[in-house]
Amino acid sequence: MTYKQRLVFVLACLLTWSSGVYATPVEISGVKVEDPITLHGTKLLLNGAGVRYKAVFKVYVAAMYVGIKVSTPEEVYASTGPKRLSITLLRDIDSSEIGKTFAKAIEGPALKGEMARFIPNLIEMEQNFAAHEKLLAGENFTIDWVPGTGTVLTLKGKPRGEPFKEIELFNTLIGIWLGPYAADWKLRDALLGKTF
Repeated sequence: MTYKQRLVFVLACLLTWSSGVYATPVEISGVKVEDPITLHGTKLLLNGAGVRYKAVFKVYVAAMYVGIKVSTPEEVYASTGPKRLSITLLRDIDSSEIGKTFAKAIEGPALKGEMARFIPNLIEMEQNFAAHEKLLAGENFTIDWVPGTGTVLTLKGKPRGEPFKEIELFNTLIGIWLGPYAADWKLRDALLGKTF
């Protein structure tokens, strides 16, 4: 390849990369995590991703998507436009384990006072998981915020239940992973792009 041909090739690669056309998935524990994604016509960037451990066992890969990169939970909550938390399982689990995660949100300090109105919504989400006996390694669920629609839970590629309209509910759910009582601080930092 001549110098001129190499130069043209490098310039073409740079133009492709800068236009955002060139994107490769990130691989975490064998799970391909896309970056970027499109949610309801809006391009979202991978803010961070990591593995949830329970003792020494890998449970799932979580990935957070937002319109612009952020580094604090408050910035995630305040960011406008669609947002997504994606969970891909690394092992088979009883669906009740996921339901217990939502139960923790119900019991958490975030739901004192006015936020207690979301308890029926969180119970409904818990029941959506309980309807599945097992969730298998490789299966995925997402929690999306879509302006004008609300919080959408998608399990195994299918939306479950009606969207919940209030952004505060989405933020409460995301707080399970990002809030001050997050069960896995390493994963929290990874989702916020600090160790990703």
